[in-house]
Amino acid sequence: MTPREGQERKEGPSTDVLVTSIVEGIQEVKGGKICLVDFSAMQNSVAARFVICEGQSNTQVEAIARSVEEFTEKQHNEAPWSKQGLRGGQWALLDYSDVVVHVFHKDWRQHYGLEELWADAEQQFVPDPQVSGPDPEDYPEY
Repeated sequence: MTPREGQERKEGPSTDVLVTSIVEGIQEVKGGKICLVDFSAMQNSVAARFVICEGQSNTQVEAIARSVEEFTEKQHNEAPWSKQGLRGGQWALLDYSDVVVHVFHKDWRQHYGLEELWADAEQQFVPDPQVSGPDPEDYPEY
């Protein structure tokens, strides 16, 4: 495949640095099943990267989108160029020009199947952080 023409970002953080902040924002509010779709090797692609993730509830979908906005604003003074679907809670989109963030409710992610739609692009799944909690050994059985 012919690589995507032009640079990914001309100002602000690099695409990879922005993606890292987006992933941190998702993980901050326990968003899961993060998939990074890399279009950089594809000519005339819609973006350099997609970041796709899911939340367990409508409230969490909205919280993930807000967290991503807060992280990118605080760390890089970057705001999305456009936002869609933030109030419905089933899906939200944040467009940072070369990086597009899709936050789905877990029940809707399968329906849209973005990973399958872009199956010819390189995909990387980010492992969900381990949930830490009390060790069961710390509590005696009664």
